Amino acid sequence: MLTIVLFEPEIPPNTGNIIRLCANTGFRLHIIEPMGFTWDDKRLRRARLGEAELAG
Repeated sequence: MLTIVLFEPEIPPNTGNIIRLCANTGFRLHIIEPMGFTWDDKRLRRARLGEAELAG
């Protein structure tokens, strides 16, 4: 199984796309804080489309 690690991500849409990738492929995802945005950032919510809960 592949594990993807995001170290202090700064771009919400890219983070959301990677969350979606992990949710759809079964890859594990680790996000190392601090992030350059808040988790509730509007752009992240739009990009992740609810997959954050699946990837967690």
